[in-house]
Amino acid sequence: MTSGRGRQKYCIACRTQRAAFSTVEYCFGCWPGGPFQPLPCLRCGSRFQYFVNGLCHRCHIDGRPGVDSCRNCLAWGATRNLKWWCKACHSWCRKYAASGPCSTCGHTGVLDDDKVCRPCRRQAAMLRPGNHTLTVAEAAKYGHQLYFADMFIHRGQHRPAKDTPPLVTPAPLGLPPWRQLRLFDMPRDLSWRGNRTGGLAERADPALAAAVDPLVRDRAARYGWSKATAWEVRTGVRVLLGFIDGPGVVLTATDAAVLAGTELPVGKSLDVLAEAGMIEDDRIPAIEAWFARQAQALPEPMASELERWFTVMLHGTRTPPRRHPRAEITARLHLTWATPALRAWAGAGVTSLREVSSADIRAILPPSGNPRSTLGAGLRSIFTILKQQKVIFTNPIASIRTGYHEPRQPLPVDLALVREALESPDPARAALVALAAFHGLRAGQIRDLHLTDARDGRLHLRDHTVLLAGPARVRLAAWLDYRARHWPGTANPHLFITQRSALGLGPAGHRWIKLKTGVPGGVQAIREDRILHEAHASGGDLRRLCDLFGLSVSAAERYTATLDHPDLINKAKNGETSR
Repeated sequence: MTSGRGRQKYCIACRTQRAAFSTVEYCFGCWPGGPFQPLPCLRCGSRFQYFVNGLCHRCHIDGRPGVDSCRNCLAWGATRNLKWWCKACHSWCRKYAASGPCSTCGHTGVLDDDKVCRPCRRQAAMLRPGNHTLTVAEAAKYGHQLYFADMFIHRGQHRPAKDTPPLVTPAPLGLPPWRQLRLFDMPRDLSWRGNRTGGLAERADPALAAAVDPLVRDRAARYGWSKATAWEVRTGVRVLLGFIDGPGVVLTATDAAVLAGTELPVGKSLDVLAEAGMIEDDRIPAIEAWFARQAQALPEPMASELERWFTVMLHGTRTPPRRHPRAEITARLHLTWATPALRAWAGAGVTSLREVSSADIRAILPPSGNPRSTLGAGLRSIFTILKQQKVIFTNPIASIRTGYHEPRQPLPVDLALVREALESPDPARAALVALAAFHGLRAGQIRDLHLTDARDGRLHLRDHTVLLAGPARVRLAAWLDYRARHWPGTANPHLFITQRSALGLGPAGHRWIKLKTGVPGGVQAIREDRILHEAHASGGDLRRLCDLFGLSVSAAERYTATLDHPDLINKAKNGETSR
């Protein structure tokens, strides 16, 4: 039979007392040849309330000594949790270290800097409100008043009842019907940064805060935010609402930019206010700010003509000749390629693209190679659109051939890095590299994968289905287990998520996927290595490469052209090929 805690055995004879030691089955009273006198406590020397293993009830970890007097001020109610001190003496003894007889009453205990014990200080504090000239010695002249431990409220003092907050009627959401223009643009006061719940957060209109708080709670439940994240977003929303310091004031995204250096999630706070219809997004897109910096050094009207081309590239046009919008990266590349020629012409005194002739283009074009093809592609894009928009009269580059980009030779990767990544303890890294190494997936395909795309041992891509290899299946299962344990409440449907994307619905970033692999060139380098190996294993079968990896015929020919490459033949002889 054991005790309630299941640690100490009871005597097998009387069944009422605990065994004397853990290795003995009898108590001291029932011990064969006894009874015997219990030993004194090995820790405090007490001969009362013996428990087990040479310790008494007060000292043994499983003992239940109850309460006793404080060993410093003698107040009744001290427990073993604070070493038989009351809470006040526990703080007193941490503050003062000297002990001895009190200079006033002679009580032995821990003394303050004036050699006075705590009971004397407590007695003087009790009697002094009626007589401010009373000294410690006079207060302790007729003895001390003992107390119950941990009762700190003075006579006649009661804790005030908490005020019930008044009911607030939520205000209607949306932009105000009229706008109050600003007379001066004053910087926002960020003195609240030392106290995240004060300052601007407390200046928020209670009616507006009551109307927006349900949106924060709904968004937190929808996206699986933690309590800390929901609280931070709620605080950020209230800080932004604190900017509304009068009727007709409109919140803008520029106003919230001053909070970018704080720990508050400004982006998520702006999303909540945008859902409420209370924010006006006046931010300039990054691509437009980049274009303004590039065109800043160009003269007029060349800068205006270039801006016309840039607008058509980004937004397209519905008037004949119609054009679809192009990707931002395409506009960036074309302008980057053409910028050296534009700046050279501006330095030579050319102020308009109408003044550029075919001779000027031939004079500035490199003789051959990728520099000629890239510069020609950038200028061709600009002059073709400006001619279609009737900004220039003739297209000076129409009859000039600039060639095509020279394809890059595909090369194998270092297999030691790939093997290290496949055996990595990071499940995300191992799963990413496995999908690229065994199935040759592109980085964009991996980034856009959803949880529902991985089922029945297969990956269901947009245009075909991939039967997962055994090693890839094991690593993908490990990642899914890690994902479920770390973000159980996330609503993000993507297969690969990060600490940041788990709070929303978007995919992981391209940079995260590239850096996570730990291989130079990232997923694209591993994919090229996989295709290169397949090209050599199949003897240059174009149809097989196109079917397996979704390549066009011209793209597949880049890999089949390496079959007789001398560098790859030498690597194959030396055992340095990709497999």
